[in-house]
Amino acid sequence: MCLQNRSVLIQNADFQRNDPESLFFGRLIPQFQPSKGSESLSGPLGKLPEALAGTTVAVIGFGNQGFAHALNLRDSGVQVVVGTRKGQTGWKNALEAGLTPVEIAQATAKAELVIVALPDEIHEKLWTSDIQPFLKPSAVVGFLHGFSVHHGLVKAAPEIGIVMVAPKGPGKTLRDRFVSGQGLPALFAVHQGGSNPARTRALALAWAAGIGSARAAIVETTFAHETETDLFGEQTVLCGGVVALMQAAFETLVKAGYPADLAYMECCQELKQITDLIFEKGLAATRHAISNTAEFGGFVAGETLIDDTVKQRMQALLADIRSGAFGKRLHADAAAGFPWLKAQRAAAAGHPIEQAGASVRQWMPWLMQSEKET
Repeated sequence: MCLQNRSVLIQNADFQRNDPESLFFGRLIPQFQPSKGSESLSGPLGKLPEALAGTTVAVIGFGNQGFAHALNLRDSGVQVVVGTRKGQTGWKNALEAGLTPVEIAQATAKAELVIVALPDEIHEKLWTSDIQPFLKPSAVVGFLHGFSVHHGLVKAAPEIGIVMVAPKGPGKTLRDRFVSGQGLPALFAVHQGGSNPARTRALALAWAAGIGSARAAIVETTFAHETETDLFGEQTVLCGGVVALMQAAFETLVKAGYPADLAYMECCQELKQITDLIFEKGLAATRHAISNTAEFGGFVAGETLIDDTVKQRMQALLADIRSGAFGKRLHADAAAGFPWLKAQRAAAAGHPIEQAGASVRQWMPWLMQSEKET
């Protein structure tokens, strides 16, 4: 395969911060693409990244993200070992996928690149007990999210490389795109170069290429920027703001006497149609695709709902994240067995919007089948 590279540097002074991790932001690293007349990348299998040739990669965890990283790397020709607990679902699933699972410490000891694909809240404990003591002296450890490293829950000896590759999508999408010959964009960062910074960087970029992200984009950032923007986006929009807005709108219509099923359809179910358009085309093209009535009303309501007080509360949430206060509360709740989170989860599950949603989904049998499969 003849490969050519392309790189773009995106400079944005607004993201420059007075800390060591603010030296890079938004740099699109060399993106490898087949030149004209060369072998196509449309097949399901990737090309073995040169830096990973003859290298063993341990993927610790075989859940939502771990399975996709392990399978994509394997199908790119990388020697992969899965680290998980015997008897757990991940062990069984790894066997069924044709991989060889071993205990976490054993997988760590075998690998030059150790990819931690586990929930944030268990990083600190497993790092101390099952990962750090068994690392090779020149190992590189990779994370899918910067949270535990940025907040100091994971600290490595100076000779160990610490990197991050964070695909911008769930594991299933990462795997599906890879198999179809495509890829998801990924954020990439080096927190600590270790004993051989050039090798550390090369392994991380090879990892990103091996999971298919070089088919889209690999964007260099920092652990701080990834962590803080990811948490902010989740809280203000994706998992907090949008959900709360839908629920408040649902409650408003039901209180006004409208049927719950209709309220759910209008304020929740149809959201997917709009987000799909935004994902594929952007905001301006989405406005062009909807009716004039919807667009006119959207501008009116946007000015009414999102005022300076909302932005001030967003700034407060960002400050809470950047100060580390949010991370400390999450860590404390996790250490206690997540009592606060479990209480919130139970209360949310009992909200009338859930019953209305279940009723609406029954009208679409293909959705019911999808629920059974997951």
